[in-house]
Amino acid sequence: MTDGGDGVAGGTRRIEAGEADGGARLDRFIAGHLAGLSRSRIQTLIRAGRVSCDGGTLVDPGCKVKPGQAVVVDVPEAVPAEPVGENFPLTVIFEDKHLIVIDKPPGLVVHPSAGHETGTLVNALIGHCGDSLSGIGGVKRPGIVHRLDKDTSGLLVVAKTDQAHASLSDQFAAHGIDGRMTRRYIAIAWGTPPHKHGRVDAALARSTSNRTKIAVTRSESGRHAVTHYEVLEGYDDAKGKPMASLIACTLETGRTHQIRVHLAHIGNPIMGDPVYAAHFAASVRRLSAEAKAALEALGRQALHAAHLGFEHPKTGKRLSFDSPLPADMARLAAALEG
Repeated sequence: MTDGGDGVAGGTRRIEAGEADGGARLDRFIAGHLAGLSRSRIQTLIRAGRVSCDGGTLVDPGCKVKPGQAVVVDVPEAVPAEPVGENFPLTVIFEDKHLIVIDKPPGLVVHPSAGHETGTLVNALIGHCGDSLSGIGGVKRPGIVHRLDKDTSGLLVVAKTDQAHASLSDQFAAHGIDGRMTRRYIAIAWGTPPHKHGRVDAALARSTSNRTKIAVTRSESGRHAVTHYEVLEGYDDAKGKPMASLIACTLETGRTHQIRVHLAHIGNPIMGDPVYAAHFAASVRRLSAEAKAALEALGRQALHAAHLGFEHPKTGKRLSFDSPLPADMARLAAALEG
């Protein structure tokens, strides 16, 4: 085992609560038995779902411990302080001394994290760019000004200088409202929205029942989120009833899982999405054999970052890039079209 942070090695710890522990806050109880972990790190572990009791996950650091309970703490292995460079192929769309634009394949994690210390886009970028990324935006996320989910493919820009990082971060923060930044995503979703053009305005927050999910909320903890969509094409089943749609999405905000959650919220979750489209599993029966095979082969949410435009941080010149649908999504679209 290696040090998991604050002097405690990574691994699983089982702590039994005695009579004197009854009524203690969960985070204080763990801190009293694992002296090498700071309270803040313990709270992070709890909120990340790494603490359990009686087979259930505990996510509230302030919940009370009862005598006789056995609390299990999973301390992850330490992530290296700095990512290491790795040499594996990248699809480079544009590169100069200020920035680099990548067409990210599905399945590639953007930056290192627990469980993904190597094999990420950051590792590949360090291998490709060398020291030019060092420290820009933080050592664990060098040059990263935005991200795509692991299984979302498409265009992503990375800064190579502090000036580029500051400019691009500012443009992304405006989310295209000032006209500098443009982004367009293409999704293949279940069903057909009621209107060809629409706007989803629904605040998002971490789900209270599943910390790995994002949910629409009306609580004060929700973050403002707006997605605009356009139905590009509709696909019917063998009986002529709407089955799926090719949808273009643009963002006013850039929240985690935003497009995936918003499309699910209006009843059109993205095909292949294992998190937000699980309740559409029965709809697979309506697909043709070819479409079923294409969806199974996809193995991910059918979401692609197809367009990216921004002002060059040094010259001010307008740069615009487009990426065609990747082969797996193109096969699914063709199969749905019949």
